[in-house]
Amino acid sequence: MPIHDWSNVDDGVFHYFHQAWTIEFSYALNAGVLPEGFFALAEQVVSGPIPDVITLQRGPSSSKAPHESGGMLVAEAPPRARFIRSAEQKSYVHKANRITIRHKLGKVVAVIEIVSPGNKGSRAGIRSFVEKMGELLREEINLLVVDLFPPSSRDPQGIHKAIWDEVEEEPFEQPADKPLTVAAYAAAPPPMAYVEPVAVGDALPSLPIFLDRGTYVPAPLESSYQTTWSKCPAVVKEVVQGPAR
Repeated sequence: MPIHDWSNVDDGVFHYFHQAWTIEFSYALNAGVLPEGFFALAEQVVSGPIPDVITLQRGPSSSKAPHESGGMLVAEAPPRARFIRSAEQKSYVHKANRITIRHKLGKVVAVIEIVSPGNKGSRAGIRSFVEKMGELLREEINLLVVDLFPPSSRDPQGIHKAIWDEVEEEPFEQPADKPLTVAAYAAAPPPMAYVEPVAVGDALPSLPIFLDRGTYVPAPLESSYQTTWSKCPAVVKEVVQGPAR
């Protein structure tokens, strides 16, 4: 199913879809995508702004490495994306202030964020968002960020450039024909970014959700988006797509 055009839809309509998609995404992760010992929860506080989904490891109870129970090894199946970036170790280490974020149910290993209009609606909003993403990377929390809105005056080269500047400033130009962004970040030093620009009408890519430096699972973005859309009321679909002809 192609990505819909959410840029001209009332914020409340996208908020409805956003919430429903967050739940479906966590359901999909917990239905066999995540390996043994890992699970996902929607909208859990890990300090600062509330993330959409967090992936947790249930303490040290499992002696198995992630790939032994379902994760994919980077060495055997390297993730693919249109742009792959690695930060320089020296600059990252200089900035890093390492702590471990823990949740009452386990250790947080990844955060998934679906960008909302409010995240980019003001200078304060986008500043808070990108600072939080940078903070998570410095704390070695892996990220998956999905932005279905085109660049604004506050992120003229897209959300990835704004986030990556928190780690390492380097040139990046958002392709004009692919103004939306899906980006995965492996946080362990030196951090890596896997960036896939997309457009309205494209399918969502299965970029990696990293569980550790060498292990990941493919993000079930497209399937969870389809499931969420299939459950939307007809009136919501009409607002997004326009009246049928």
